[in-house]
Amino acid sequence: MKKHERRIGFENPEYQPIEADRAVVARSIDWPVQHEQPAHFHDRGQLVFASRGILNVTTEDGAWVVPPQRAVWIPMGIHHSILSKTKVELRTVYIDEREARTVPSTCCVIAVSPLLRELLLTAMTVPPDYERGGRDERVMTLIIDELSSAEASASDFFLPLPRDRRVKPIVNAILDGSEAPATLAAWSKKVGASGRTIQRIFLSETGLHFGTWKKQAILLGALRKLSDGESVLNVALDLGYASPSAFTHMFRQAFGVAPSRFFD
Repeated sequence: MKKHERRIGFENPEYQPIEADRAVVARSIDWPVQHEQPAHFHDRGQLVFASRGILNVTTEDGAWVVPPQRAVWIPMGIHHSILSKTKVELRTVYIDEREARTVPSTCCVIAVSPLLRELLLTAMTVPPDYERGGRDERVMTLIIDELSSAEASASDFFLPLPRDRRVKPIVNAILDGSEAPATLAAWSKKVGASGRTIQRIFLSETGLHFGTWKKQAILLGALRKLSDGESVLNVALDLGYASPSAFTHMFRQAFGVAPSRFFD
């Protein structure tokens, strides 16, 4: 199994074995607001999907925001934690290593097609000791087939997190939505590192320039707010946009749809 021990919070993850003798196992869990599952890992690959609500999945490499139209695939042995800031209907599937050979070998976002969604919901009614060769096993096999052909992305809805402690105050302030300096020069004074140093850290550790990283963080924060039921107007103003139309334009460029239609 892979070991990830470089990020604080992932040094001692809990091992959660999936004790079942079937290749694919489904579990259904409803979580309340602000529920957190601490860092852990499994001996199977896991597809994390919420039929309702929005999830935050964090690995040592970064954070994923998962709306209902998407799911996150987490390969076997990857340390991760999950946070639900809203009520969540979690529908998750665990796939053993042999059957997971045709699905991605790294964490990624999976587009949940209407067929895959219905298969996942149907899987929740399948008992863990389902009959081999029967309908229930065919449902599970179809899920693997759909995952193997689903559109996957390593970057959509993902925010890489820098490890350097010098930029930790910047990362925390932007992610928390707290009052923070607006410019890189202002941040430089606050954290005691030059603007060039901050840019270099973000680029080397996330692959993104600071401005691009900040925009991605704001977009994913907007998704969380919208999923909480906040209006487009309030989200736009909270994020510092002069008008809802300016925010909508930015949102549409990123996700291909207006924020008012994203959760339709």
